[in-house]
Amino acid sequence: MGSSGVQIVCMALGILGLIAAVVTIAVPRWKVSAFIGQNIITAQVQEEGLWMECVVQSTGQQQCKAYDSLLILGSDLQAARAMTIIGCMLTVLSLLVLFKPKVSLVSAIGLILAGLLLIIPVSWAAHNVVRDFNNPLVAQSHKRELGACIFVGWGGGVLLLLAGGLLCCFSRPRSGGSGGAAKYYSNSASAPSKNYV
Repeated sequence: MGSSGVQIVCMALGILGLIAAVVTIAVPRWKVSAFIGQNIITAQVQEEGLWMECVVQSTGQQQCKAYDSLLILGSDLQAARAMTIIGCMLTVLSLLVLFKPKVSLVSAIGLILAGLLLIIPVSWAAHNVVRDFNNPLVAQSHKRELGACIFVGWGGGVLLLLAGGLLCCFSRPRSGGSGGAAKYYSNSASAPSKNYV
């Protein structure tokens, strides 16, 4: 596959990863209420995200409330906000410079970093959810399950890592090439090498 074909594939993967990252940031489904115990039928489902928490009634109505203050949020939520937003900005910058041949390797590294900046907070949140779910000291009403945004974030991060990895592999200069330097040959190089005395 030519370098332009690889760049188009990497652009498509990067755009899909960016869409997944934006969905992960915007949709409040990082944690959803867990159905534990005797009563499986509940009248409402609680959903938590990076920016707000929502309550979805069994009738389909949804009420959302933004978090009151940045200072009352946990450190994991603050870090997740920062890392995912920086990851999105890095993805956009990397996609903008992707088709410039001199900096395509910089674009590849940017996409890899953006993928990591998306996977780390999503994995951190998933770890916290699983830890609290298995903790017997946490009340059953406070236990949560993994929401859809966790899985979307993992998928988006993998797409960004794949785009950056492909671009890294195919954006290196070819070995054995002249690298753009001109080679000069003298006329004596083509003549037979006999010594006449």
